[in-house]
Amino acid sequence: MQTRGSDVVEPSKQAPQRGTFLEVLAIFTRLGLTSFGGPVAHLGYFREEIVVRRKWVDERTYGDLLGLCQFLPGPASSQVGISLGIMRAGLLGGLMAWIGFTLPSAILMTLFAYWASVLRSVIASGILHGLMVVAVAVVAQAVWGMARTHCLDRSRATIAILAAMATLLLPAGIVQVIIIAMAGFFGWVLFRKNDVEIVATSSALRSAIPRVLAITCLAIFTALLVLFLLPNLFNQHALVLFASFYRSGALVFGGGHVVLPLLQAAVVIPGWVTETQFLTGYSAAQAVPGPLFTFSAYLGAIEAPSPNGWMGATIALVGIYLPSFLLLIGILPFWSSLRNQSAFQAALRGINAAVVGLLLAALYQPVWTSTIKNTYDFLFALAAFGLLVIWKLPPWAVVLLAALVGGLLSLL
Repeated sequence: MQTRGSDVVEPSKQAPQRGTFLEVLAIFTRLGLTSFGGPVAHLGYFREEIVVRRKWVDERTYGDLLGLCQFLPGPASSQVGISLGIMRAGLLGGLMAWIGFTLPSAILMTLFAYWASVLRSVIASGILHGLMVVAVAVVAQAVWGMARTHCLDRSRATIAILAAMATLLLPAGIVQVIIIAMAGFFGWVLFRKNDVEIVATSSALRSAIPRVLAITCLAIFTALLVLFLLPNLFNQHALVLFASFYRSGALVFGGGHVVLPLLQAAVVIPGWVTETQFLTGYSAAQAVPGPLFTFSAYLGAIEAPSPNGWMGATIALVGIYLPSFLLLIGILPFWSSLRNQSAFQAALRGINAAVVGLLLAALYQPVWTSTIKNTYDFLFALAAFGLLVIWKLPPWAVVLLAALVGGLLSLL
């Protein structure tokens, strides 16, 4: 429950019960194998399994975790899972929750990278084209949904449009970092006088992490981000690859589909992955259970420079998720005071509007320009968009249907 002004609801006094890391691993592995439908659906699965069925935490603590992970950069559903694991079985429990929820889809995406690399038949080409076309519909749906949430007034809509224009005119990874920073500044200037939502935080959440460890993790997160933002610092491609995915994980506000433009700048612009490979993998990621961020494993596996394959997949996956671990451990003890700062909330409004613009730019380049070549491609994408937005079919079902249609059309 949220209130405005000085009315604050007293936090829950319930202390979390402790469990074992093997218990956490088993539960989250099952969730990783069965959680289709994207971040919002994942959070519903978590609530049903952890709050309602097993009662590891109460509703209030789960709500606190949702609030925290929606504000942090990175994949919100994975971060909620990691936090639940930490509260159940300590830091090792958090690691097991991440492994269980992430590994199944990461393995599937890496195997798909091998399949996409070696199969060159006509039917396979049709399937891949179907996956690319449905990516247009998936990204369009994401832009539509996020714009309705984060661009509710002229100021935020303008920030989104300017962010999209700047991204298309200057397609470089560092430009996206600057856009996010400027959007945060303009949000602080424009929205800091808005009402602040005051929300008390449960004692279970406040006591999860020692403050000394939290400060250390925040320092490591900041140091690595600054280091990895420096151009041409590393000669070894493995380090360059890790740095690229770390930057993406550290700067993706909104999670899910918002990571698309950051990863595109990280791997397509340098020429490590072609636009066709990128869009094919992005579409395939909609059809597997678990977090969308395992798309990084596919990119690490299929990229041209060595290391790639399983080693590249591991480097990319660890790189994109490490910021989430460091931020979660670093922010948990301070969240109750940070979230009620008007400056923080105002800056975040600007950032969320900007990421809508980044995703809008990605919808045009590379998603649209690489895929929609004729009227039939447009009609194909329009039909997929209708199935997603109007008929509310799950993305994985639409992706599989598009792959089937693409394969059948290749035979005509």
